[in-house]
Amino acid sequence: MPPPSAIATSGRIGLPAPMKELAARTWDVIVVGAGHNGLACAAYLARAGKRVLVLEARERVGGACTMDEPWPGVYMSPCAYLAGLLHPLVIEELNFKKYGYAWTPALNGLFVPFEDGSSVQLYDDAERCEAEIRRFAPGDVSGWRAMHDVMTRARDLIRPDGPNDLWLSPPPSREQLDERIGGDEEVRGLLFEWSMVEYVERYLRDERLQMAYLGQGVIGTNASPFDRGTASIYFHHSCGRLGGYPGTWGYVKGGMGMVSFILCDAAQEAGAIVATGTPVARIHPGEGVTLEGGDVIRAPIVVSNADPQVTLRLLGDHAEPCWREQVQRIPMQGCTVKLNFLLRELPDFKTRPGQCQPHHFAQINTPLTKAEWQAGFAAARRGELPPWLWTEQYFQTVHDTSVIAPDSPYRGCHTMSVFAQYVPYAFADGRSWDERREEVKQLGIASIARFVSNFPDAVIDVEVLGPPDIEQRTGLTGGHIFHGECLPDFMWDKRLSYKTPMPGVYLCGAGTYPGGSVIAINGRNAARAVLGVG
Repeated sequence: MPPPSAIATSGRIGLPAPMKELAARTWDVIVVGAGHNGLACAAYLARAGKRVLVLEARERVGGACTMDEPWPGVYMSPCAYLAGLLHPLVIEELNFKKYGYAWTPALNGLFVPFEDGSSVQLYDDAERCEAEIRRFAPGDVSGWRAMHDVMTRARDLIRPDGPNDLWLSPPPSREQLDERIGGDEEVRGLLFEWSMVEYVERYLRDERLQMAYLGQGVIGTNASPFDRGTASIYFHHSCGRLGGYPGTWGYVKGGMGMVSFILCDAAQEAGAIVATGTPVARIHPGEGVTLEGGDVIRAPIVVSNADPQVTLRLLGDHAEPCWREQVQRIPMQGCTVKLNFLLRELPDFKTRPGQCQPHHFAQINTPLTKAEWQAGFAAARRGELPPWLWTEQYFQTVHDTSVIAPDSPYRGCHTMSVFAQYVPYAFADGRSWDERREEVKQLGIASIARFVSNFPDAVIDVEVLGPPDIEQRTGLTGGHIFHGECLPDFMWDKRLSYKTPMPGVYLCGAGTYPGGSVIAINGRNAARAVLGVG
């Protein structure tokens, strides 16, 4: 009898056989954690003929890239929201199309309204974007061209389309990167040196246009846009080539959880066994794992898709001291809050009123001034909430109504995923996130209401996930969505290696190269390391 389809069960695979039976089998590889990278790794290893067992603590596969039902018949990913860095090679090699994969690019780019009543829509298409810049800030057309050009050059040097893409190789050293970059000092500054503020001020003069871009340098990053290296975060999120649209993000039909569910079904079809509700208590290098229930499952190789801190805890005294120190040096405290909205209607922006306008098909940012960015970051560091949140908004239902069931009482309503920061992991006043959740919810609504005319009236409900909630729900230490900071000091060859110093122990999650987001290439690269071909 074939295993249950993750697509058909929304990721609830269950236990495919009694645990005693699974423990009695011979396994080549155990993958700890069924996040999307772990499932990708399992698929490639199983396709190579390895006997693979995937163990997932939660009842549903996908980790931070899964699907929940926060309201009856309404399906949303609790954390992941768009696909932009998912590697085209994984999509091709694992035949995503066979499983119904469809992706709609959000070509309308980034829309930013301002409190003075102006707004700008930064289209992904360079000609349309330049026309918008000419209307909005005519003195910045040439500067915008130069800013756009350095990002394009960086992408083409580091991630050219085809086999020379550096994401397909072991982590490159600084010397290898310098060889690629050559004498292009602007690309070097973007990748290693500039703060996001320095980046925008270098090319743009209009204060509003500078503000429009600032959030792109700190996504998921516990750093201020004034901090060195934050421009590299913008590069990281702009270097994708999904669907043949460089730098573009888009919507996966059915929601982001479909990426993990497709990877799970591809792994199972290749012969991997996936078991959910089976938390691992200990990793024994070269021997296997012990489950929390006490069962021992043996395999010479264990690949951890858990974040580095969780993996360290699972290894216990088996962790090699230098590796332990490297893991402990990685900043891993999240500063983001995910706000999942259920709406009667879309936000009606004061500057461009109406429903289903071109900006609703884009990503939308509510901007902060430079002073507000500094104050917000400082407040979160003190354990306090900021005066305003920077928010990034996405509307799955504008592109894909399938995420609300036909029989749902909310049919015809809209979902809005909001990614916002900065918030503290713990509050200085000693109160818990449960005690302050309503306050954070109202702050999120108010931060958007500054720019729209129909909030809070359009809001039916909001699910609020602070860093401790993300940690509890997905297992990500500190609620850090990228398994640790992605600033230059923790990227490239500074990221953790797939192969650890412990015999038979590998990593495949976002804590490895090339870093965080829904990428799946980490899992592919880790599988190649296990097979000795990477």
